[in-house]
Amino acid sequence: MSRYHFVAIGGAVMHNLALELHALGNEVTGSDDEIFDPAKSRLAAANILPENYGWFPEKITKEIDAIILGMHAKDDNPELKKAQELGLTIYSFPEFIYHHSQNKQRIVIAGSHGKTTSTAMLMHILKKQNIDADYLVGSLLPGFDRMVRLSDAPIIVIEGDEYLTSPIDKTPKFWHYKPQFSMITGIAWDHVNVFPTFDNYIFQFEKYLETISEGYFYYASDIELEKLSENFTHKATPYQAPNYRVEDNGVVINVNNTDITLNIFGKHNIENAAGVVQLAMKLGLTEIQAWQSLSDFPGTAKRLEKVYEDENTLVIRDFAHAPSKVKASVSAVREQYPSRNFVAVFELHTSSSLMPEFMGQYNQTMDAADTVFVLYDAHVFELKRMPVPSAETIKERLGNVEVFSDAEQLKLAVKQALHVHEGQKSVLLLMSSGNLAGLTTQDFIG
Repeated sequence: MSRYHFVAIGGAVMHNLALELHALGNEVTGSDDEIFDPAKSRLAAANILPENYGWFPEKITKEIDAIILGMHAKDDNPELKKAQELGLTIYSFPEFIYHHSQNKQRIVIAGSHGKTTSTAMLMHILKKQNIDADYLVGSLLPGFDRMVRLSDAPIIVIEGDEYLTSPIDKTPKFWHYKPQFSMITGIAWDHVNVFPTFDNYIFQFEKYLETISEGYFYYASDIELEKLSENFTHKATPYQAPNYRVEDNGVVINVNNTDITLNIFGKHNIENAAGVVQLAMKLGLTEIQAWQSLSDFPGTAKRLEKVYEDENTLVIRDFAHAPSKVKASVSAVREQYPSRNFVAVFELHTSSSLMPEFMGQYNQTMDAADTVFVLYDAHVFELKRMPVPSAETIKERLGNVEVFSDAEQLKLAVKQALHVHEGQKSVLLLMSSGNLAGLTTQDFIG
């Protein structure tokens, strides 16, 4: 048994790692200045929720075997400073995952978009085929207790995020994993608040490719990945979507003259599934085994997730926030429901999306929808200490959209747009990495 202390225990992955280490019989403590549900309730249920919010350097003693440091903490955090003074072992969570998995086969799924769904697909395939594997994924998935599993399994599947590692390690998380095999879904400039130029963002992936020891699969139509892979031809293999047709209940692909129906939809999801299948084949499965295992893959929360449906209206939630993700999600819904009245709602929430100089990247990404509403909350700008742009500025940069800062006005506009054509079925796509100013599905269809 070891003793671990988490600095910033309330993060999505951090609290899941804390729960997993606790479940394995270790002594786990932690601190944070604020913890929200579901982390708060889950930590409380395991009896490891901090008694008080804040930072308490007196908690840090030489009896602690290791500190696990979250990105939410600052580099002058008093608990971190105390741990450094005492010379304690300090891990970021990517470093800890690598430390745990040094003797495993490490499979990392990276890319600017589609990482969580692709990782979940591979986890689903392995579970269906009774292949024992650890994992680290960015969302809680159906059929899995936590976002992190650590055991003596010979394989670990990791969602590889390019965002910064910790307040004292400003390199991307995925540099730390050193996988034998990887998959990269695509490169589209994201996290512009920390990667100020596109070239700088590309560089993070170039360095990542150098850390892969045996081979990787990349989306064949991604121009940037194609260019980068010219330097790694000995270990780079492109993938692309198989032939498929759209049906009411999903899509049907044909593999070796066998039709397989998938619950997922959207060209980008089918493309990513093809890459996942290649990874599964590296783990000993056949192509047909991998695709058939995906036939009942349920998808992931807030990734083109159907949250409501009646005879006239379908509501889909999606986590899309970067321009490439927004475009892929809107295109997927239009492809799956070509004849429906299509209403899209997008919330400007991430630091990148709130920057006026970056907003132009969203122009035309939602054109496949019939009506597009954009929501922004002035309070979010203020919390991030960013100037609040005018609705006119947002509209000018995003193009053919209607802009709202008032949730009640947005609600009324959406209701009206859903019923603009008498008797026509509608689909509503809600895209946000926030909470849409507290609006729920029922607010739009009730």
